[in-house]
Amino acid sequence: MCLIALLLTVAACSSIRFTYNHGDTLLYWWMNTYLDLDSEQATEVRQDINDLFQWHRKTQLRDYAQLLGRAKLQLAGNPSAEDLHNDYREIKARSELLAIKALPELADLARSMKPAQIARMEKKFASNNDTFRKKFMKGDLDKQRKVRFKKSMEQFELWFGSFSGEQEAQLRRASDARPLDNQIWLNERIRRQQRILAVVRKIQQERLSKDAAMGQLHALVKELFERLDGGEHKVFFEANTKGTIEMVMTAIRIATPEQKAHAQKRMQGWIDDFRILAADTK
Repeated sequence: MCLIALLLTVAACSSIRFTYNHGDTLLYWWMNTYLDLDSEQATEVRQDINDLFQWHRKTQLRDYAQLLGRAKLQLAGNPSAEDLHNDYREIKARSELLAIKALPELADLARSMKPAQIARMEKKFASNNDTFRKKFMKGDLDKQRKVRFKKSMEQFELWFGSFSGEQEAQLRRASDARPLDNQIWLNERIRRQQRILAVVRKIQQERLSKDAAMGQLHALVKELFERLDGGEHKVFFEANTKGTIEMVMTAIRIATPEQKAHAQKRMQGWIDDFRILAADTK
């Protein structure tokens, strides 16, 4: 769960404070679409999510504000590829920490799951994969590049505002320089889903204790987070990360003073939101 990325994405439509204050409901709804929780599970999951958000609010949000503060300073200067790579690694580390923090509650949920719920999750995974194919794998390579570029531009416009035609052309060239193989991404999605299903089935079928279930889930989390740094597609993933960082650097380099001011103002708004949320212990 990359919560910081989720918050910054949803913030395109509303403030982070509004999104975060309703995040427990959104997370519950998302989990319920996969599992159709029964009444007993629903009560426990709602409490677990509430506890997780309280921990996150008290211990993580000031750190997020500091991370964004460093990014704001980088934007004012000339960040290097290594600077941006470090930012990526730090966000990844915070996402992994959040997943590990939730392990006891996830273990309880996995132990309570019924075969029908696991089958529902498998069906939901398959539906998500069909959506991925329709959205990102239709047409030839050029069409797929256009779809990927459109998605990237939505994020850049969130940060910088609108771009000129010439700026978009430069960003399109930087985008197209990145390797593209959506079959690899789909295969990785399916592999990740199969590993999740296998672990959940093992916990449920073997009636593992909570400690044993946590051990299985912890190993799964480590595996999934380390997967992009290794495996048979390591070269592809590294080239994709490198190309994405170069595209971000292109956006910063070609941004006008007005566009950078737009980004600075938006980032400061997010920083303020994180600090206000962290101070509100409810």
